Amino acid sequence: MDENQGVYVTPSEVIEYLYCPRFIFFMNCLCIPQHEEERFKVLKGRELHERRERINRDYLRKKIGCQDKEILVYMTSDKYHLKGIVDEVLFLDDGTCAPLDYKFAEYKNWIFRTHRVQSSIYGLLIKETYGREVKKGYICYVRSKNLLKELVFGNGDFEKAIGIINEIIEIVQYGHYPKRTNYPARCVDCCYRNICV
Repeated sequence: MDENQGVYVTPSEVIEYLYCPRFIFFMNCLCIPQHEEERFKVLKGRELHERRERINRDYLRKKIGCQDKEILVYMTSDKYHLKGIVDEVLFLDDGTCAPLDYKFAEYKNWIFRTHRVQSSIYGLLIKETYGREVKKGYICYVRSKNLLKELVFGNGDFEKAIGIINEIIEIVQYGHYPKRTNYPARCVDCCYRNICV
């Protein structure tokens, strides 16, 4: 029997973990919310997804070989202990699928590690749900005039994502208090800075 049965990690939790592992401890073990619903970027991101669902329903990205798509797909995976909503699942002309994620962000000439890991996690969910190979992911940077960037996945991307998921599960299951981020600048405006020791 799987000792992690009933524990599911979301892509948002993975992003929080990559920012600082202690977010998971404070949110999931101590149940202290960070009140992200009050943050501007979170609110803009939610508004963006709602608007995309209404106005972007029939648009297919033919230039990347997209034949069909599904929008705002909720998926779970018992195998990977994941659950989450993918902005778009693209069905490509080579028989593979790909996640497409909209980011209310500007493209800064590189793809952030968090965006790559999050896209890999969506890829795992798609592989499990649709039984199709996932070789690529796409990110649309809304604040850079909807610039579309392609990610090519290797096995290392999926293995890294699974490793992160397992680290998060260990924190949640055993109340493990992780090390804080290696970037002290992130602590300056952290909502947990007064209780993080």
